[in-house]
Amino acid sequence: MYAFIHYGRTIWNEMVKTNLTVTSSFIFLGFTHYPKAESTIFVLCLLMYLVTLLGNIILISVTILDSHLRTPMYFFLSNLSFLDIWYTSSALTPMLANFVSGKNTISFPGCATQMYFSLAMGSTECVLLSMMAYDRYVAICNPLRYPIIMNKRVCAQIAAGSWVTGCLAALVETTSVLHQSLCGNIIDHFICEILAVLKLVCVDTPKVQLIMLVISICLLPVPMLLICISYVLILYNILRITSVDGRSKAISTCAAHLTVVVLFYGTALSMYLKPSVVDLQEIDKFIALVYAGLTPMLNPIIYSLRNKEVKVAVKKLLLRNPLWALLIHSSK
Repeated sequence: MYAFIHYGRTIWNEMVKTNLTVTSSFIFLGFTHYPKAESTIFVLCLLMYLVTLLGNIILISVTILDSHLRTPMYFFLSNLSFLDIWYTSSALTPMLANFVSGKNTISFPGCATQMYFSLAMGSTECVLLSMMAYDRYVAICNPLRYPIIMNKRVCAQIAAGSWVTGCLAALVETTSVLHQSLCGNIIDHFICEILAVLKLVCVDTPKVQLIMLVISICLLPVPMLLICISYVLILYNILRITSVDGRSKAISTCAAHLTVVVLFYGTALSMYLKPSVVDLQEIDKFIALVYAGLTPMLNPIIYSLRNKEVKVAVKKLLLRNPLWALLIHSSK
């Protein structure tokens, strides 16, 4: 771990020295093409951010405080919530701050930091969602051995592996792009999104594009294939369940995860695996809003709506607060 941190710090220093003399700051165009809609976009992004924080913090809290939720599924779910908080914060907070201050600028180190954390959280989520599908596969297809296979040590190793993979992939992508000489400092986006920054590079970047393509394939189609295989096997076993209640419970536990997978991978694939000749920058901005704001906001809602255990745990948590307890009892 120390070697990884030292390597990252060395790469960071070299990257800053390389570009600091050319580009000390960047200017975001954001949604300036839609001046009448900027205020509306700001309010929507602020609401999405606040709801994301509230929903994911509540979900993390109940998984920690409620002993009934100390299972592998909720352990991975709390990791997902933590990821969503960091990802949304890295993407939306600077944009909201720039809107309030009226300055659509960011320093080079700030841009590098934002790009890295956005990529790291997104990449980690790609791996984590596939591991969550494997968890559901073991739980439904091999329930008797589930506590043995998915023990605490294995869960911790899976979570740590997801984080390390995502952070390393983000480090490679960020350094490969920001090591290049940049011809300009105007980013046609509202964040330091890697594809938008790549357009500022002075020369052709076949090596960088190849690196990004390989990483994108490893983090998008490959995990999706693992998820599809897991759910084909899950569906096969669900159809063999004779009990109606058992089949219904198995479907409900998988439906939430599948919904999140479709939302996350749908937006990610449309952004990072589209043909390079297709340049729909304005559409990409709104896709990025969905990717950075809407999906993290919906995740805790999706996981709690069809989950009785989470609903009961949230109610217990709220009842510990005298004000919430009074409001709940008065509404009955």
